[in-house]
Amino acid sequence: MAKRITGIRKQILIIITTIVLLGLFFYWQNNDIVITSADYTNAAVPAGFDGFRILQVSDLHNKEFGKNQKGLMKLTRKIQPDIIVITGDLIDSYRPDVETAMDYVRQAVEIAPVYFVTGNHEMKSVYYTELSRQLTDTGVNIMDDRAVLLKKNKASIILMGLGDPYFLSQESGGEEIIKDKLNNISGEEAGTFKILLSHRPELFKLYAEHNIELVFSGHAHGGQFRLPLIGGLYAPNQGFFPGYTNGIIVNKNTSMVVSRGLGNSVIPVRIFNRPELVVVTLRHID
Repeated sequence: MAKRITGIRKQILIIITTIVLLGLFFYWQNNDIVITSADYTNAAVPAGFDGFRILQVSDLHNKEFGKNQKGLMKLTRKIQPDIIVITGDLIDSYRPDVETAMDYVRQAVEIAPVYFVTGNHEMKSVYYTELSRQLTDTGVNIMDDRAVLLKKNKASIILMGLGDPYFLSQESGGEEIIKDKLNNISGEEAGTFKILLSHRPELFKLYAEHNIELVFSGHAHGGQFRLPLIGGLYAPNQGFFPGYTNGIIVNKNTSMVVSRGLGNSVIPVRIFNRPELVVVTLRHID
């Protein structure tokens, strides 16, 4: 009888230990931010922008990394970016929390200029009007379907933004409208290096057709669950085993940076897919 009780206690201890270890693993996977850094080298990058550092923040989904975003801000200050680009889904349409999202933005604008494009969660949220008002009041540049000229050391590049096509993607002829938007914002300054902010990586073919040198995108959440040798398991608008989930993807003269993002939405947990900040440094080459 004593041996049986001892055996049961061992089983209970093993179960409890397993639950605790899994809990710690999932907490680590969903809260410990990794910084992914890459150099982007291209002769089209003006010499004046050599060393220009871009921090990409994507898919926060109003997740909190410490009180008042302390953890996220610590890394942002460490990176010392020249600009910060936010590629959509600051808030989550299923559980919107504008203030938590803005906790980061209000501090980020003190470090570097911030440029933002909408994601699908902003486009379908009734809270986006309030979010956009607060972003504007804070000094954020909302880049939906527009372009600005960035200047440094007497050189210039074009920074463009494509507002998320949440409604268009559900309509026939939506792709043609997106092409028209890209035509309108890409400008006519031939030879000027172009960067596009767009939430959707699945539109990569369209970006390449418009000869945009560098694209920053998100939306895929890294495939949510990442499997060894396979990569992401599932991404919205791409389905199972998606092709565009992280890293830098190249199509002819166009390179697309896909962030794994920071927060979660419908699926509340990440596996082998820690939250990510992406830092891209522009490099000129003769």
